[in-house]
Amino acid sequence: MKAILGLGNPGLRYRLNRHNAGFLVIEKLMKQRTLNRQQVLLVKPLTFVNLSGHCARSIVRRNKIQLEDLLVVCDDVNLPLGKIRIRPSGSDGGHKGLRSIIEALQSERFPRLRIGVGAPIRAKEDTLKEHVLGNFDKKEIKVIEGAIETAAACCCVWAEEGIAAAMNRFNRKGD
Repeated sequence: MKAILGLGNPGLRYRLNRHNAGFLVIEKLMKQRTLNRQQVLLVKPLTFVNLSGHCARSIVRRNKIQLEDLLVVCDDVNLPLGKIRIRPSGSDGGHKGLRSIIEALQSERFPRLRIGVGAPIRAKEDTLKEHVLGNFDKKEIKVIEGAIETAAACCCVWAEEGIAAAMNRFNRKGD
């Protein structure tokens, strides 16, 4: 069995926050029903992003999922808005949700799909927390909708063909 864990904060208040990019991908996958050939668990934790490790550890243990079969989908302020990157492992890159998962699983060896939400525009005025907890603005919505669609397709390729195929198809050079 495989699992896709989308990071986000529960509740309508956070629905269109940049931090909820992972939730948006899970919702897209649920609507598309494209993973029916594979047994894939789609997960939206009820914990807040920074405590995602509790859910990840529970899902892995309860379902006996190997770490390479757990794909974590999250936002990333270090990527330009709308860009996606999938990797087989890595550090938390400053993302507290990924840090929580790495600590809970005691490993960095799980794939992650990062969705670019861009950095704060006015670094002195906007803190990182305000930025990721802020909603996408009207200009960003069109870009992020396309990124969510692409990320959902990437998840399907990962589930059906593996990490190498997903990386080859979705990590474009020069982007």
